Amino acid sequence: MTGTDLDRPTWVRSYAARRGRLSALTEDRMARFLPLRGIPEGPLRPLAAFGRVAPLVLEVGCGHGASAIAFAAEHPDHDLLAVDVHTPGIARMLAAAEVAGVPNLRVHLGDAVPLLTDRIAPGSLTAVHLFFPDPWPKSKHAKRRFVTAHTLDLVRDRLVPGGVLLIATDQGAYAAHALAQLAAHGGFDVTVGERPAWRPTDGFEAKGRAAGRAIAEIRARRGTMGG
Repeated sequence: MTGTDLDRPTWVRSYAARRGRLSALTEDRMARFLPLRGIPEGPLRPLAAFGRVAPLVLEVGCGHGASAIAFAAEHPDHDLLAVDVHTPGIARMLAAAEVAGVPNLRVHLGDAVPLLTDRIAPGSLTAVHLFFPDPWPKSKHAKRRFVTAHTLDLVRDRLVPGGVLLIATDQGAYAAHALAQLAAHGGFDVTVGERPAWRPTDGFEAKGRAAGRAIAEIRARRGTMGG
């Protein structure tokens, strides 16, 4: 789309593949709801995808969609594109979104990195949300973490000036990794400890707190590096 060097990475998959036969319920939900909330092929055009032009947020690794649906409900003046690779989670989110009645939510079944690289234009995202990503705890797998120098370049390029990357994790090692990568990158103004009031506390956050782990909240605002 842009032809810049950062658009052609040495791509490393940042998620663990899950394979298995889909349940009848999952297949039914995908057949019923994905045509209503999927995005058209090709470059993302907000008017075609959402029927309007509004501030656009991307949630990476949306899981079952609780955070995505909550954001969409609390921010009707924004549009949100939720992305995940796991079909059962997407199917569950699609069904829940219909119950919640959020017209400003769309979904993409696939990897966020190719989506960002090939289909989302520079300067088009108000925010990127990364909540409780796969921590890849083994050191030999650290390269698979979503927050890397390349993805930070990519995210920063796609954010509007002043746009934000929000990260939440209950894994101390991932929080330290993300902060180190952000510091090394230098293109973001980083603050720690601001939890979005709209985000639900269930799911991975609840499990982390129940296990006695602190939740790290990282807000990285696009700075002025390189203009």
